Amino acid sequence: MHWKGDINLSLDCFICRRTGRTTRLTHGAEHGTCSGDSRTGQHPAAARISAFDHTSERERTILRTIVDYWWAPFHDADRNQPSVTLTRTPWVQLHLGYLCPEPVRSGTFSTQTNPRHPQTDTCEHCAAPIVHSHYAPRIQLQT
Repeated sequence: MHWKGDINLSLDCFICRRTGRTTRLTHGAEHGTCSGDSRTGQHPAAARISAFDHTSERERTILRTIVDYWWAPFHDADRNQPSVTLTRTPWVQLHLGYLCPEPVRSGTFSTQTNPRHPQTDTCEHCAAPIVHSHYAPRIQLQT
């Protein structure tokens, strides 16, 4: 199993002035991409993956991603609510890859904060179980 180098994260976007926008971040990119809304469409987002690492211990893999995010206050007129820094628990989705031993082909899957856990994902080629996640991804805020 390996990290695919990108995540989706729910952020308040001061560019389109909308709260709870899905923002796609790719390791190595200078900025993210905000999903925008029906008026603005997708646009650059002031967020990026600044670092990541992984550790393995006792048949468990831990992925860490550090996201830099520039935020400015605004009011979301469509939802009639103010923006917030990451004080609410944002939604996150991690994209992962693997190598199927039979037949030798690569595949992908994702895990995110909102489905029920534990969760088992199966190979898209042979239907064998490839990963069992006991816990949802966690977000740890640092200022």
